[in-house]
Amino acid sequence: MEKIKIAFFDAKPYDKIWFDKLVENYPFRLKYYENRLEGDTAVLARGCSGAIAFVNDTIDAAAIDALYNEGVRVIAMRSAGYNNIDFKHAFGKVHVLRVPAYSPNAVAEYAIALLLMLIRKTHRAYGRTRDHNFNINGLQGINLYGRTIGIVGTGKIGRIFIDICKGFGMEVVAYDPFPAKDTDIRYVTFEELCRISDIISLHCPLTKETHHIVNKKSIADMKDGAILVNTSRGALIDSGDLLAALKSKKLQGAALDVYEEETDLFFEDFSGTIIDDDTLTMLLSLPNVLITSHQAFLTDEALQNIAETTLDNLKAFFDGAPLANEICYRCVKEGTCRKDHVARCF
Repeated sequence: MEKIKIAFFDAKPYDKIWFDKLVENYPFRLKYYENRLEGDTAVLARGCSGAIAFVNDTIDAAAIDALYNEGVRVIAMRSAGYNNIDFKHAFGKVHVLRVPAYSPNAVAEYAIALLLMLIRKTHRAYGRTRDHNFNINGLQGINLYGRTIGIVGTGKIGRIFIDICKGFGMEVVAYDPFPAKDTDIRYVTFEELCRISDIISLHCPLTKETHHIVNKKSIADMKDGAILVNTSRGALIDSGDLLAALKSKKLQGAALDVYEEETDLFFEDFSGTIIDDDTLTMLLSLPNVLITSHQAFLTDEALQNIAETTLDNLKAFFDGAPLANEICYRCVKEGTCRKDHVARCF
């Protein structure tokens, strides 16, 4: 029996490890492309019945039409995020599937790792000792114990992060427009969270309502010397406003694994070029800013879960089975989608 061809866009070596191991158990043949999915590259899916994409691909109307014209009827996102998709244009043409939760522990643990590195300056200490410099002047940090941390978003990742913070003896407050039920989480308004938190960590999706939720106004509400952590989506923060707050010393520091203009930069090597992004260049130059390249998800366990769920999603589609992880513009915008995780969106 001939295997179904699937175009795999923006393929990285770490993606292939688990997909290559697991795809033998599925009726698919993966065609890997290093190119990101966009209008001009969608033609690479010619001869394929499906496509696997990532959150940094540009899945706009042009890309969707090009895929559809090539015979693609399903896009399997190997990510939880989906803010890069024109769902309204995809509706009725291409089904969109995602991986809703591949390893919330991986992201939550990475968030605390970033925070600890920032406040204890372990990255700077490592650099010193590698050069045989054992001077500890300027490496003093702060304790987490007893400090108040504000968690924005209490989904799976946010709740795991809360448990980790409580283990450090921190006081936890949270904001979420849809509070988790049957928990002892202390919920407050976003404005109050900004006023009372020593540290703020973002764990919410990027939506119209959360776009630039951290901006000049909300920063002004924050404590002087507050610290910001973001392992969720870059555009939750207005980067220009963040830079100004750091330069004015309104904020003590920031630990970021995402950046709002990361699409053309992250996951690639630009070490031999000049980056044409003055805001990012300035942020990277500040000693109280720690930036990594969207790697919070990158664990063996998460990569295995991503591959398994993505391939399971595709198999369900081609088997005509219910699509538990399908999402469409009615799911996202209106909450009126008929499928309710039983029927298909269309």
